[in-house]
Amino acid sequence: MVAANHLPPILQIGDVLISTEILTEHFCCDLSKCKGICCVEGDAGAPVTLDEIAGIEEALPAAWPMLSASAQAVIDRQGVAYTDEEGDLVTSIVNGKDCVFTYYGDIHDRETRQPIAHCCLCALEKACREGRSNFQKPISCALYPIREKHFPTADGNTVVALNYNRWKVCDPARDKGKQLGLPLYRFLEGPLKRRFGSQWYQELCEATRELGLTT
Repeated sequence: MVAANHLPPILQIGDVLISTEILTEHFCCDLSKCKGICCVEGDAGAPVTLDEIAGIEEALPAAWPMLSASAQAVIDRQGVAYTDEEGDLVTSIVNGKDCVFTYYGDIHDRETRQPIAHCCLCALEKACREGRSNFQKPISCALYPIREKHFPTADGNTVVALNYNRWKVCDPARDKGKQLGLPLYRFLEGPLKRRFGSQWYQELCEATRELGLTT
């Protein structure tokens, strides 16, 4: 296996630049430890596109009963999204931090089906999993801790860059990822395929093999 300090800092897969930390860091969300706190920490909502806003608005009736009265009031006042201080479209938030689509519920042990933690969960995702809407959740949420940025190029096009966002609240996910030997890009296989396609993801896996990384 190639040492991390011998890897190039950035790879290009198709038209996407990707930090090699995404290939070398281990990660696996552990809701029983973090309690889904990424949904309620921070000072802005989750980045969304105009298409996603339309999908959220269509899914809103299915998610609405799970939302708090405060969240419903925010949505009634300003809608499901707003433009933050950096000029990005993001989901609306409550009390300056909580995503409006957060609800609180139990997660269960897969084998015993007994509740093991009371967590912050996503009403949009729950409505989709229950077949009551077609919108999963914003891709920025599904990809986290990968963050996507767009940069203009000299020829007028845009370059997509993927970076690993290291946040202390995700320490349990790093610990669990190390225990399982699960690289971040493998943990996020589904969201990466959803965003960039299966062929792109296969090229990413081939690049890891060429670099001598285990897959």
